[in-house]
Amino acid sequence: MKIFPLLLGLCACLLLSGCAEEKSQLELIRARGALHVATVTSPTTYERNGAGVQRGLEYQLASLFAEWLQVDLELNLADDRKQVTELLLSGQADLAAAGLHRTLAPGDSLAYGPGFQWVTWQVVYRYGYIRPSRLDDVAPHKLHLVGDALLPGDLERLRFHSSDLELVVHEDKDSFDLLEMVEHGQILYAVAGSHEVARARISLPELRVAFDLSAPEPLGWAVRRAPGDDSLMMAIRQFHQQLRDNGQLAVLLEQDHEFADSLDYVETRSFIDRYNEVLPELKPYFISAGNELGFDWRLLAAISYQESHWEKNARSPTGVRGLMMLTLQTAQQVGISDRLDPVLSIHGGARYLTTLMDKMPARIPQPERIWLALASYNVGFGHLEDARTITEQNGGNPDSWVDVKQSLPLLRQREWYSQTRFGFARGDEPVRFVENIRNYYALLKHLSFTDTMAVDTMADATQAEIR
Repeated sequence: MKIFPLLLGLCACLLLSGCAEEKSQLELIRARGALHVATVTSPTTYERNGAGVQRGLEYQLASLFAEWLQVDLELNLADDRKQVTELLLSGQADLAAAGLHRTLAPGDSLAYGPGFQWVTWQVVYRYGYIRPSRLDDVAPHKLHLVGDALLPGDLERLRFHSSDLELVVHEDKDSFDLLEMVEHGQILYAVAGSHEVARARISLPELRVAFDLSAPEPLGWAVRRAPGDDSLMMAIRQFHQQLRDNGQLAVLLEQDHEFADSLDYVETRSFIDRYNEVLPELKPYFISAGNELGFDWRLLAAISYQESHWEKNARSPTGVRGLMMLTLQTAQQVGISDRLDPVLSIHGGARYLTTLMDKMPARIPQPERIWLALASYNVGFGHLEDARTITEQNGGNPDSWVDVKQSLPLLRQREWYSQTRFGFARGDEPVRFVENIRNYYALLKHLSFTDTMAVDTMADATQAEIR
């Protein structure tokens, strides 16, 4: 008789277990309302400055993925990629977004998503030093690399390839530490990923690539393997496919390496020198004008560098003067009495840019609106409108800077300018003007990221001076 209660209890347990099936990885994330992502701090993955601004390609992608899943993003910062893997395997993170190699090793405890960035490992040296063309040329000098720069098999192949090569593996540094050491002449040769080298060269212009050490390899996200549960990986694949299809991934990759190699060595070196020596005095004025008129101060500083290289007393034979190189007519238009006064010049330039932006059709979004306004800052609003008309006639988008900049040089050609309202213009000049400003703006965003100076205090102080 005792068997019936036992059978009844067993049936009840089976029914309860069937009703409470274990949730998939994706269901757990959605039930929790947060995506836990393991990453490391570096310029190519994730950075946060003293003002709380966050950036980095992996961070941007993870933020978009969390938004796509309609959950919050919670970051778990690890010391290195080894710890990233540990966080993943221990269940403290759902996915790893840390510039990981996609390995296909049998028995790997991680599963990898689609490669979204292809990286070549490179040997770098400092400009002016001996450039090696192959590994054998490095000896008798040392080749420096971080512990997780290469996969273990690749490291062994390196050692086997050149028995005379002395490899120095740094467990307490990252690739950017080594690149800085090369820049400052502390070491001769180092290994880093092509994405790291491109980013580092923005502020380390002495760096040069000697030769590639590998074929392009994909970097991607990783999740821990869960037999019978590929829900999270399927979501990752779907998300990345959508980013590719709508072009958003291409935009993010372009922004991540924005204008990294667009300036030559002399330009970059000169810009960085003046950034350190001249800009600190002028920065409060740019911040003040930016706060007053709604511009990023770094954009105004980029315009000023293009116009005068931050020379307060700059003059040209055509009569333009000051930091923003205003004409007398423009200065009068925006209410500036002294073009050589740095505060007035910067505010005058910002006000003039505002008037040009206000002339643009309301449908034009940012940042296209600012690039087109800057082109008219240089060539005149009428000539810009002529170029936009030509762009539309040729099947392009008159609201896109990428398309309009193809049409502006046509204003030099009689067959085109003869059809326009305002006639001939040196249309190639505004193209160089805007592209240079974009380059300088990108450099300023990179160089100023770690600057935690009290912006509000500086702005208040300069506002008093303006009044």
